[in-house]
Amino acid sequence: MTKAASPRDLLDLSGRVVIVTGAGGGVGSGIVRRLVETGATVVAHTRTSSTDHLLNLDGSLVSNIRADLTSTNGPAGIIESTLEMHGRVDGLVNNAATQSLAPFDELTDMAWSETIDVNVTAAHRLTQLAAADMRSRKSRGSIIHIASIEAHQPAEVHGHYATSKAALVMHARAAALTYGSYGIRVNSISPGLIDRLGLEEDWPDGVARWHKAAPLTRLGTPEDVGDACVFLCSDLSRWITGTDLVVDGGMLARPTW
Repeated sequence: MTKAASPRDLLDLSGRVVIVTGAGGGVGSGIVRRLVETGATVVAHTRTSSTDHLLNLDGSLVSNIRADLTSTNGPAGIIESTLEMHGRVDGLVNNAATQSLAPFDELTDMAWSETIDVNVTAAHRLTQLAAADMRSRKSRGSIIHIASIEAHQPAEVHGHYATSKAALVMHARAAALTYGSYGIRVNSISPGLIDRLGLEEDWPDGVARWHKAAPLTRLGTPEDVGDACVFLCSDLSRWITGTDLVVDGGMLARPTW
């Protein structure tokens, strides 16, 4: 009987090429950092954001691609550029998202369309394209959608955002059915409130309420989400697909009545 690989070996992503969209933001940066720390070669996508904050990482393991995900050629350009640089796609983290605030009775068609285009349609296109490469190489790839706990529990004036994130959770489950027979796993991650510079000053009451309500009593960090991505990209999760991993400090365990 062959001895099973150690968990440390299974977490080693050396030689794997992983695309992370929305890498210019806090969560995206945290995902990139954690992937690089486990040896992955990361293609960091941004639209307009700077990636200067990633320069302290191993430069040989990170490359940057700029693209508008809402354009017809945006997702295709990301995949094509990745294949030109690295010759393969082993992982995809659909992290890019947009969020605006409006109640449904004031929501414009433009705001609705932009949210769905960026948060859902772009992820769908990238999933199709990345899976096509994985399938052509008979590679056991991993695709991850960054959803939100609002996929399970919407907040006021976030209805269109919550709808888009719920769509991502179901898209991952449906895609898992399509691609599982090729060895391609598709999952989603639903983070809770993630800390960022200035958040407590911008939303002091919300942060205070989160601290009080969350069973683990703290905000999340970008690295919390990054660690979940490492797990789902690695062979430690080799028999996990079509699931939503909630990373929220236990907030969804809190009764709402």
